[in-house]
Amino acid sequence: MLTRSFLKNYLPVLCLRKISGAGFGSPVRGGVILQSVSSDVYANLAVEDWIHDNTDLKDGHVLFIWRNSHAVVIGRHQNPWVECNLKLMRQRGIQLARRRSGGGTVYHDLGNVNFTFFTSKKKYDRMENLKLVIKALKTVQPELAVSATKRYDLVLDGNFKISGTAAKLGRTIAYHHCTLLCNADGSLLPAALKSPYHGIKSNATTSVPASVKNLLDVDPALTCEVVVDAMATEYAAQHQIDGKVKLVDPADETVFPGIGNKYTELQSWQWIYGKTPRFDVSSCFQLVYRQSRLDVKLHMNVVGGVIESCSLDLANQYLPAEMCEKLRNNLTGRRFCPDEILLLESALVKTYSGDLELYNGGICCVKR
Repeated sequence: MLTRSFLKNYLPVLCLRKISGAGFGSPVRGGVILQSVSSDVYANLAVEDWIHDNTDLKDGHVLFIWRNSHAVVIGRHQNPWVECNLKLMRQRGIQLARRRSGGGTVYHDLGNVNFTFFTSKKKYDRMENLKLVIKALKTVQPELAVSATKRYDLVLDGNFKISGTAAKLGRTIAYHHCTLLCNADGSLLPAALKSPYHGIKSNATTSVPASVKNLLDVDPALTCEVVVDAMATEYAAQHQIDGKVKLVDPADETVFPGIGNKYTELQSWQWIYGKTPRFDVSSCFQLVYRQSRLDVKLHMNVVGGVIESCSLDLANQYLPAEMCEKLRNNLTGRRFCPDEILLLESALVKTYSGDLELYNGGICCVKR
């Protein structure tokens, strides 16, 4: 287990400014390369938060290397129902996470490596970091046609994206993180990032679709392990620091005191869904009531992942006004469900005990 004395001896760049009794003095010059032993997306995002919130990097810098099991990570200001296929993800055991930084949605698995560059805000430079990644890749494959775009992505042959990028700028500290596709699941990636939902209107940040490629498709030597070693070597050489990678366990509170609270928040519904920017949903379906088929339009205003208000528009007022009001009341205040059929089913069961059929896209749900 890593201890605080280990941190003091080997991670001098980390000056804990908010933890009493840590035994650290004023900030010192230096840098360090950390690699997580965990593949838990929430744990690794919690490490990013912890380093950002608890270190003084005025004269130092940190490279954090991490890999996750299957996960989709959305940006701070994105809508998960727009960005990914939540139903497929549940079926395939793919975690959904919301990070602190902005930017678009990315797919993670163990064939993808993530690099987080921590510096002081004054020294923050995304393009310099990407140049370092390119240089590291070229030490393995000099002929690799990789370049950085104006959007701070890395592409192969000018077309195929191999790395997405995002950043968070704090008051004094900044970090820039990027993905690197080495051998990610080429079939699951596009499927997980394709939302099947329609009728959502929002001002949330939307991702820009791109064609992707794995580094292993170009050169079998570019495995995750080889890329990590090349990055550590290049980072150490550029910053003139010890190139030895220090392994860290995100669950170890002797190294990261209080990190458990960050982990709990990052995997909570309130953070993942509740932080979604407000949005509107419009849906059309049909009800069969007393031998008549009614076209119904449902409009919902969703704030913080919860239905704030809704309206039902019926072409013909066959349904009693009282029933419509009960439907609206039962929907209002509930967490938004990505499958409006299930949402309406539940509301209808609560509001009506007679024979009713709900049609949507050829699916008939009968409740009696």
